[in-house]
Amino acid sequence: MELDPKTDLTFTRTLPVPRDVVWDCWTSPEHIPHFFVPRPHRVTGCEIDLQVGGRFNTVFEVDGREMRNTGVYLDIIEGRRLVFTDAFMEGWKPAPEPFMTVMLDLSDAPEGGTVYTVTARHRSEEARATHEDMGFFAGWGTVADQLVEYAHTR
Repeated sequence: MELDPKTDLTFTRTLPVPRDVVWDCWTSPEHIPHFFVPRPHRVTGCEIDLQVGGRFNTVFEVDGREMRNTGVYLDIIEGRRLVFTDAFMEGWKPAPEPFMTVMLDLSDAPEGGTVYTVTARHRSEEARATHEDMGFFAGWGTVADQLVEYAHTR
């Protein structure tokens, strides 16, 4: 996959967690609230229908406001890749204001653990810049840290 620096942001880190545990955390609605948004924000709801076209819906509480994100899975490779987008809702209904498509790629790290790569693709350079300014790197870094912390409690 070739990245477009004008519209794509990517983040890679090696996590000291087995790939199957990372996968389970990302594909089970009971796990998502424990890591998916940087604290003190929180996930208050999550619905997952883990199939292409299936829903990946979350509800966040950010600074006392509720934010709903609806989306679908575009690609699933068991244990290795999740691609989801807010450009569509279930039933392939187009979203009125899509923001991004996320690709989560997982592979085994040579020394153990998981190579964890998140790529966010945006519709425009402006949307990419907005996401970067919102704190893409710090935010996804915090999510990765919280995922590791949570995975070690399971």
